[in-house]
Amino acid sequence: MALSLALWIIIIVVIVILWFIFSYNSFVRLRNRADNAWSQIDVQLKRRFDLIPNLIETVKGYMKHEKDTLKEITEARTSFMHAKNPKDMAKADNMLSGALKTIFAVAESYPKLEASQNFMQLQEELSGTESKIAYSRQFYNDSVQEWNVKLQSFPSNLIGKLFGFIQKEFFKTESEEERKAVKVKF
Repeated sequence: MALSLALWIIIIVVIVILWFIFSYNSFVRLRNRADNAWSQIDVQLKRRFDLIPNLIETVKGYMKHEKDTLKEITEARTSFMHAKNPKDMAKADNMLSGALKTIFAVAESYPKLEASQNFMQLQEELSGTESKIAYSRQFYNDSVQEWNVKLQSFPSNLIGKLFGFIQKEFFKTESEEERKAVKVKF
């Protein structure tokens, strides 16, 4: 009888240890997935960031009277460079997206610019990059949701608290104004 009680205690201890290891490893997997997803956003935003100087140079010669639009893009790009977390990155990204929409809307007033091969190629590359950014944001937010649910669910939340895991921040738009379509007025 004593042997079977000892055997049951060993089995229970082994099960608890295995659950502990499995739970910790799943946290590591989810954290790495969310970090990877954030890196993918960063890669796409950097690509767009790198395309913008080429766009500005292409547009400058045609848009001598649109200094405010070019200045807005430059300021948005600078804000993006200084963003450190998802909230700041989202705000800078929204500024940059709005500025790019404005420049493409203004470009319609310059037929020679719209016909320029460089401008068309840059516009196409930026459009493709915007699609990749949108997908990367969605994947990041899905990964963050999975992480946060695991962190808040019992009994895995015990492991999370034990190791000091914290919730991750979603990539989101901060204000109603940023959700609205950009309006261009001349």
